Amino acid sequence: MWLSRGNNASREEPLPRLLVVDDEEAICFSMSEYFSLHGYKVDTAREMEEAEKLLGSSEYKVVIQDLRLSLTNHSDGLEMIRTIREHNPQTRIVVLTAYGSAEVEDEARRCGADAFLRKPKPLSQVAQVVQGLIESPPRSSIRQAAGPA
Repeated sequence: MWLSRGNNASREEPLPRLLVVDDEEAICFSMSEYFSLHGYKVDTAREMEEAEKLLGSSEYKVVIQDLRLSLTNHSDGLEMIRTIREHNPQTRIVVLTAYGSAEVEDEARRCGADAFLRKPKPLSQVAQVVQGLIESPPRSSIRQAAGPA
């Protein structure tokens, strides 16, 4: 299930890129360490502006993001989902937040989130979701294949 790092890296696919966006340094650090050990190239950002710069300069397979990137509210996280969807439609988005209600989850999914997880969540479970998203086609591809609803 995990991506392997072989000796003949020149012939292999490049490592899948992940972006972790969370205002908590400990979350960024632990996710970066865990996913790096499991064959991913990981970048981290602690605020929206930093994440936007990274998104503009790199292609990410998956973004794992918190909804609340400041102490005030969760709208910055929803805005980031919209921005990712607009500029990087193939990037899969996992929301990982402690501030999740059914209403917030519905809104995040309407904005374009592919998965919604509530903290605390074991890293192994987050990794299963990430791997599943990488292996499945984006929702826009599914909609195009199925035709208009």
